[in-house]
Amino acid sequence: MNSKNYPADLSYFRLLLVDFLRESHPHLLDDEKFIAARNQAAIDIYADIIKNGGNPLEAEHWANETLFAGLHFSMYDTLKNILWNEFSKEVSENAAPQLAIRLLSECESVFARYSLSDDFAYEPEYALLYTELTGAIALYLESHELQ
Repeated sequence: MNSKNYPADLSYFRLLLVDFLRESHPHLLDDEKFIAARNQAAIDIYADIIKNGGNPLEAEHWANETLFAGLHFSMYDTLKNILWNEFSKEVSENAAPQLAIRLLSECESVFARYSLSDDFAYEPEYALLYTELTGAIALYLESHELQ
């Protein structure tokens, strides 16, 4: 933090976002407009809260809410976890992340049938999605002779 309680390096939020995307949304890493817009929105929220007398912890909280809005549920993580949990004999743990990226487009129509939100993994419909995705992955692996 500098003397005005702004982050010393205004790219802090960008680095935080990129690190998170690398882990849970790697398909978004090349979307520079998305990353730049989220970074700027987080910086703006942080600066506004500090300017209006808020404390740095509160400002960081709301900046992070803005930075990660809509990103808490990850289609990629869901696919990767299904591969690890249901297909560990067919797909090694090391191969699962790359296959999950390929499966994103293959499973797009399955995901589209659900109203995905930040809390979707805690909704009853998540079990249905998980089951549908498991079936779609089994068909994919079979058709690509990976099973």
